[in-house]
Amino acid sequence: MLGEYYGTPYPDPPPGHDVVLEIDVQGAEQVLERCSPVVCVLLVPPSREDQEARLRGRGDSEEHVLRRVDLGQLELERGRRIADAVVVNDDLDRTVDEFAGIVEQARREAKS
Repeated sequence: MLGEYYGTPYPDPPPGHDVVLEIDVQGAEQVLERCSPVVCVLLVPPSREDQEARLRGRGDSEEHVLRRVDLGQLELERGRRIADAVVVNDDLDRTVDEFAGIVEQARREAKS
């Protein structure tokens, strides 16, 4: 959708290891179709304005910023439908802690 083409590798972790993929919604949908078990966590910016500021801050062109933010709204809707959890990425430490808690919970559920 943004003119970029990325592949999602097929993970083959050793027994007892987790795999974390940082992928877009399309990649997540493909992983959910092909792999099991999967815990899908959607990371979202606190607001559209924050997302725009982050993209501008990394030097993206204004055209790319606007396209990415518009696409982000569509991805957000699709992502919420497939996600097991949604984490607002507004504070790095809290976001990491929340994500780690989701992983730990999934591990506990897998053992029971």
